[in-house]
Amino acid sequence: NILYIMKIATIEKIFKLLSQNYHKPQTELKYINQYTFLISVVLSAQTTDVAVNKATVDLFKIVNNPKSMIQLGEINLKKYIKSIGLHNTKAKNILKLSKILINKYDNKVPKDFDELVSLPGVGNKTASVYQNQILNIPRIAVDTHVFRLSNRIGLTKTKTADSTQSYLEKIV
Repeated sequence: NILYIMKIATIEKIFKLLSQNYHKPQTELKYINQYTFLISVVLSAQTTDVAVNKATVDLFKIVNNPKSMIQLGEINLKKYIKSIGLHNTKAKNILKLSKILINKYDNKVPKDFDELVSLPGVGNKTASVYQNQILNIPRIAVDTHVFRLSNRIGLTKTKTADSTQSYLEKIV
């Protein structure tokens, strides 16, 4: 059972208004395949999709799978993503993630949520975005903005983004 913080009719009104204004929400990230989408989402943490797309437009011309990422190497990857915040950590995570995909998942991005979040640089939000966009699994990725807004309008009364996600996925 879900303890509704807001009346169901009000919740339905909010989502009706959202669906009228955002008919078919689409990611703004540019990608080639499932792997490059995951890399884009990892890169998007604490930066804009526009900045990620600028950094990956040339990168994805030469890298589109874990093996080609490993061949590119950390130093060269950093050259492509240097304009993105936390690029040093993200480069290390992307290379570790790529090695795991090669060694454990036969070069494929896993579908299972727990397997996704076990990858370096992939947290709850990244895994949720990936599952929603690529696998069409009904997931709600909650960032700081969704967390704050959900609490501000009284849709949720939660203390973390993860608990907000859990609640929103139940009521939606």
